Amino acid sequence: MKTAAVIGAGFGGLALAIRLQSAGVQTTLFEARDKPGGRAYVYEDAGFIFDAGPTIITDPSSVEELFALSGRKLSDYVELMPITPFYRLCWEDGYSFDYVNEQDELDRQIRAKSPSDVAGYQRFLAYSRELLQEGYVKLGAVPFLSFASMIGAGPALLKLQAWKSVYTKVAEFIKDEQLRQAFSFHSLLVGGNPFATSAIYALIHALERKWGVWFARGGTGALVQAMVKLFEDLGGVIHLNTPVAAIEAEGDRVTGVRLGGGEVLAFDAVASNADVVNTYKKLLSGHPRGRSHGKTLTGKRHSMSLFVIYFGLKTQHPNLAHHTVLFGPRYRELISEIFNGPELSKDFSLYLHAPTRSDPTLAPPGCEAFYVLAPVPHLGSADLDWDVVGPVYRDRILAYLEERYIPGLTADLVTCRIFTPFDFRDQLDAHLGSAFSLEPILTQSAWFRAHNRDDVIKNLYIVGAGTHPGAGVPGVIGSAKATASLMLEDVAAA
Repeated sequence: MKTAAVIGAGFGGLALAIRLQSAGVQTTLFEARDKPGGRAYVYEDAGFIFDAGPTIITDPSSVEELFALSGRKLSDYVELMPITPFYRLCWEDGYSFDYVNEQDELDRQIRAKSPSDVAGYQRFLAYSRELLQEGYVKLGAVPFLSFASMIGAGPALLKLQAWKSVYTKVAEFIKDEQLRQAFSFHSLLVGGNPFATSAIYALIHALERKWGVWFARGGTGALVQAMVKLFEDLGGVIHLNTPVAAIEAEGDRVTGVRLGGGEVLAFDAVASNADVVNTYKKLLSGHPRGRSHGKTLTGKRHSMSLFVIYFGLKTQHPNLAHHTVLFGPRYRELISEIFNGPELSKDFSLYLHAPTRSDPTLAPPGCEAFYVLAPVPHLGSADLDWDVVGPVYRDRILAYLEERYIPGLTADLVTCRIFTPFDFRDQLDAHLGSAFSLEPILTQSAWFRAHNRDDVIKNLYIVGAGTHPGAGVPGVIGSAKATASLMLEDVAAA
């Protein structure tokens, strides 16, 4: 393998392209949209800068490693700023909890709410740290290509009771219901239902406690641009506004890609950071493997979608934290409706992002940039017309924020736009408008996810949320490490 194509310039595709280029494989990155980033797109309007997607950077060491491969430093390309509190968690009864990384302050808050849960939290943290070691440090970047490799990880997963759900395990340690929610919601950040997602994903808590929560100065888009610059500094080539129409394959080999304009380009290997279902169902539709595996992946369970509002205000609200989770009146019932439909719930829980709390340059002087998202059913669970539903849902959410958290919001509104499950489907080509690809249940994890290297077409590779280890920034960067290891092994064997 001397040349490689990577389809899609999301975090996973960028990280894979950097690893390949650093190792001497001439790599070309194709991105259908006008900017790199995938879900980490950037909108600019009226002087406001909005990160479209991920806003939480955990495990910065995984990003630093990409730069260190070629003797460079992440800090020479972009500045990462620590965020505290990690999140402010708010409930409708007025209770709030600042999730920080100082043990004494965490203990103080837990003791004030439920004294008996201080010791329980310590046991949960120890459990989460075990999960982090087994599930992320040891296995997070290891490709699972055979069932035997899954069996090898079995004893550790059995010991840690990975068959239980995140919420079930948290509830074994913590008795207070609001604290249970505080320490179980994290799986939603990677598209998982806390009541169904494998307890292995409780490792996210220890991951944040170990490495912290960070934000790039200039927004997450600045981190994307830093990775693009690194890739180009290494000699890589990126083509924007260049959709790939098909992956060309003959027999058990990929031969190249066909672009939207009809041009066919030859490559020794192809890796897809596009939606995993549509990689097979659409891009590889001309090959029997694409048709068969596309059908298999279509039948799997897919994560929920998101409804996102980006808005800018002409006033500032210093009382808000950078990251705020707003729990609605229901937890278990709402989450069940989000993952199963068939309707849009009357209530909602929200994540409110206020990046100008950390970086005022993302808005005009004296102004504030926000986005707020609500998890919603994907299009296969709730057949809604978001062109009609979206504006109504937007107004409901903004009214809720104005009433409870941001007084004067309507009068101070400068700019506003929405991103619906239709946009996930149409702009990001996400199957069913899913925001996080395959749902991270135990039977869709590790070997049960789409493999980092295809089982039939040996020079076709997958990277991103749909393959191991899963969604989230550290997850897709880990998938790039796993996929790159296979591709570079194949280089050495060629």
